[in-house]
Amino acid sequence: MHYPEFAEKCTAFLEAERPFIFLIDFEKKYWHLFSEKEATEAGLFYNIKGTTNASPPADAQSIGVHLEVDPKKKTELLERYQKAFEGVTKEINWGNSFLLNLTFPVEVDLQGRLEQVFWQSKAPFKLYWEGRFTVFSPESFIRIQNQEVETFPMKGTRSAHSKEAAEELLADYKEQAEHATIVDLLRNDLSQFAQKVRVEKYRYLEEIKRPQGGLWQTSSHIKAELPLDWKTHFGDYLNRLLPAGSVSGAPKPQTLEIIRREEGQDRGFYTGVFGLYDGKTIESAVAIRYIENQNNRLYYRAGGGITHLSQCEHEFDELLQKVYIPTL
Repeated sequence: MHYPEFAEKCTAFLEAERPFIFLIDFEKKYWHLFSEKEATEAGLFYNIKGTTNASPPADAQSIGVHLEVDPKKKTELLERYQKAFEGVTKEINWGNSFLLNLTFPVEVDLQGRLEQVFWQSKAPFKLYWEGRFTVFSPESFIRIQNQEVETFPMKGTRSAHSKEAAEELLADYKEQAEHATIVDLLRNDLSQFAQKVRVEKYRYLEEIKRPQGGLWQTSSHIKAELPLDWKTHFGDYLNRLLPAGSVSGAPKPQTLEIIRREEGQDRGFYTGVFGLYDGKTIESAVAIRYIENQNNRLYYRAGGGITHLSQCEHEFDELLQKVYIPTL
């Protein structure tokens, strides 16, 4: 459906306190809203903080899912990445952006099926659309409860290779600046419609487990108060917030133009958002950690933030570190 129909349907479901699942792509071309029954009929299955519309198939755990990247394809990807990185840094040096999230699809060989990835991956926000993609995201987008809206931007990653890695991440000037930019962007985004916007907790550490070793990531917690009639305007709020700041950049309008040019293709539902309204609370996520099926070839989409302090080799390594399935 298109945005106007989505916004109208949102209001109707919210005012009736009727549960629904929603899914919006990065480019804001496709706006989906389903009841639980409609989602199941469409082959869209979710598990959001333990609430699900799916039951595991008999062979859900029969094969341990595993990803591999062909070294030759990795080399080809690096060549493409370097070219885009040069274009992005040129724009940053010209002052057209000061933070840009650059992403690329990484072709992978998968042991197991996308459906098995959905069931075996460990993440608070999971989605599987039959024949299309699966996503197992650690990153919350917004939560609405008791007329308060909260967002949890996640920006800054470092391999947990040593005891010092967490301290190194917190002390890294580039990561500090990147995180501060996103927190400021999201505070401004929320202030378009909410009041008393405040940072509850700034740049705290979270460890994400991977079979090949953990990752440290930094997040912040921002909270604000919504007007009494927020249910009437929820669709409009989403439209203003999207695309999510943590996966686009700042300033957002100019940065999005650069992303379109340098990435060279639509992201689709990758780095879009999805969420669940259970009749009382809205929980939603940014669609990162994402594997999609394109003509029977599988691509894992990943990326990271680029600033004037970024180094191509380091950023490409961070992209590859994010190509994993969290099964621990």
